[in-house]
This record gives sequence, structure tokens and C-alpha cells, in this order.
Amino acid sequence: MKLYVLDNGTMKMDKNLMIASSVIASSTEPNKPNEHIEFPVYTVLIDHPEGKILFDTACNPNGMGKNGRWIEATQNLFPYLASEECYLPNRLEQMRVRPEDIRYVVASHLHLDHAGCLEIFTNAQIIVHENELSGALRTYANNAQEGAYIWADIDAWLKNNLHWKTIRPHEDNLQLVDGIKILNFGSGHAWGMLGLHVQLPGEGGIILASDAVYSAANYGPPVRIPGIIYDSLGFTNTVERIQRLARETNSQVWFGHDAAQFASLRKSTEGFYE
Repeated sequence: MKLYVLDNGTMKMDKNLMIASSVIASSTEPNKPNEHIEFPVYTVLIDHPEGKILFDTACNPNGMGKNGRWIEATQNLFPYLASEECYLPNRLEQMRVRPEDIRYVVASHLHLDHAGCLEIFTNAQIIVHENELSGALRTYANNAQEGAYIWADIDAWLKNNLHWKTIRPHEDNLQLVDGIKILNFGSGHAWGMLGLHVQLPGEGGIILASDAVYSAANYGPPVRIPGIIYDSLGFTNTVERIQRLARETNSQVWFGHDAAQFASLRKSTEGFYE
């Protein structure tokens, strides 16, 4: 089993959206400026004897621009910055991996920066939380154009007739293949979050937390909720659960968008973890 970290570029957003109330005005600083921070977007490819597994699918290459899938307000709030080599299809091609070679795609959730390229994996089983898929489909049915669920992305999933497998709210610690378990984080950052626990023979345990934990600052202690959130209590409970699991299994926790941690990771252009 080999684990590859794919660099899919960066995004920017107000820091308060990553760490709620990180910039607060006061009587002495009534006009304290906000920060527009840059953070990584990445995916993880696991080459396993039982089949290739992809965790998340980053942003759609056609999201930005005048005729992009993302509306102008979304592009302004969350600009995606990436050279063509960073686009997920191109990263896979660099590794001589075709979309049809992927057996499983585990979607941590269906936001624009994690599910943007789902449509190309027509041969794979797409694994997602039941509540997350139903919520995304509701936004599509309501023709909602704003927010983190992109109408055009969902439209492409439906037209491409993807093969979905939903994880129900009560299902957890599901064995995907030998050494890899699906973690059901439930509601928090989104309607339904999934993660992976990967046990590598050499590197040891790795918990792929995605946006169940944005960054080390959210992880704490103390736990700090993000500004983009569906269920604040669920988010806090999930972070505390991940902390316990990390201690019990002596595992690393890889956050969803931590720039410092991402800089320390070995990228697919440099090697892999095993």
C-alpha cells in the first residue's frame, strides 16, 4: 500500500471563516482589518492491492473565470488559484493513473473544493454520507446558486450517472479494504462528514480528517469552530473524538486546509508514504 498526497493548488478566504472570531474589533481597534488567507487544496490517492482509492476530488478546473461554474460572488469570496498541473485530472495523469483506474472515491463531503471533479469517476464507487448527498441534491432541486454546493457540479454528477454508496448516520468504522476504515464524523462542518483511518506498515496510522478539522488552530486545545459551519456542537464532538482516536491508535491527524502542515507533507511529485 502506497499513499500519495496530490497538491491541487490553493484557495483564499476570510480567516474568520476558517477560525470563527479570529479577528475581533474593539474600542481600541474599532476598524481592525480582516485577513484574506491562503490555504491548500489537496487530495489523497492510495494505491492498494485491492484497488486504487481516492480521498476527495478538489476543485473543478472550470470553476473560475467569466464563464466559470462558480457564480461571481463565490469566485470573489473563495478564489481558486492553481496552475494546470495542479488540476486533479492532470495530477493523476502525471502518475499514469486514469480516472477509470480508481475503484473507490471517498468524498469527505460535497463542497466545491472537495467534490469538484467527482463527475470524471464514472467507473468508481462514490462513497458519501447519506445526509450530505441528500442535502446537496436539495440545493440542486431548489436551483440554489450560492454557497459551497455548486449547481453545475451536481448537474454533471447526475448526467454522468455516478455509482453512489451512501453511509447511513448510524454506520461507522467500516472496513473499506485491509488497513483502511471509513470514519463517520456526522454533521459539523457540513451535513455529513466522512474521514479515513489508514494504517500503513511503515508510517503508522493516519487519520484523514478533511474539514472535520480545518487546521491545527481548530484542533486545539481548545477546539475552535470555523465560521463556515452547519452544526457547531457536532463539530466540537467530532474533533474531540478524533483526538481520542489519534491517542488510542497513535495516529497522525491530517487536517483539511492547514498550510503549515501541508508544507511538511511529502507530495506526489516527491514520493509517497508506505
